[in-house]
Amino acid sequence: MGLFDKKFCSVCGNKVGTLFHRKLEDGYLCKDCTSKLSPFFSERRSSTAEEIREQLEYREENREAVAAFHITRTLGKDMKVHLDEDNRKFMVTRARNIQEANPDVLDYSQVAGVDVDVTDSQSESRYRDKEGKMVSYIPAKYIFSESIKLVLHVNHRFFDTITVPIDTSITLNPGNPLPAALKPQPKSNREFMECFSMANEIKRTLLSARDQGRQDAAPKKAVVCPHCTATTIPDANGCCEYCGGAIG
Repeated sequence: MGLFDKKFCSVCGNKVGTLFHRKLEDGYLCKDCTSKLSPFFSERRSSTAEEIREQLEYREENREAVAAFHITRTLGKDMKVHLDEDNRKFMVTRARNIQEANPDVLDYSQVAGVDVDVTDSQSESRYRDKEGKMVSYIPAKYIFSESIKLVLHVNHRFFDTITVPIDTSITLNPGNPLPAALKPQPKSNREFMECFSMANEIKRTLLSARDQGRQDAAPKKAVVCPHCTATTIPDANGCCEYCGGAIG
């Protein structure tokens, strides 16, 4: 088959553009079908057309979950983590029109873990000498930057990680190049600490909500009431079902 032969989407059957088509394990995917996939999905090239059809069916069903989603709290900067605390669900998106963007709706119980990833980088600063050439300082001087992101590990049939950038470029010494030995400490930078605190707040919130759900779902054990000595299963307030006395 030649490079410019006609190709058709293996999912919807429409003709795919010569310059835009995505390869599947057993065919091609058109621009329209590609745009409907989850933004967190990364296994396209190893997926079959049937697996893509299954995901697109899920993505259409997800629209109902988005419509029912009631935002009670929002965390993050550019990319937001929206929480529906009443229904124990969350979504991650930077879109303003949420219904149109159709972000994946997940249960708190699907959170497997959360990592705060801090990456530092440096770029050498140079100056122009008398001859107009860009030369290095002696010793070399640098501008130092930090990047903070969250990596959410989730139990989902179409993806297993969600990356949430908090800030990808926090400059520690703007306009003041320094030797490597004098690199500023990130903890002394207010912007870094604000972003670091935000990342950890999201981490604590999601893990706490997940763990609380597990605790609520765990079967309650019978205990002996210290007040009436009856064997009882404490109610939602931790009280004896017979005499009402506090247990524990």
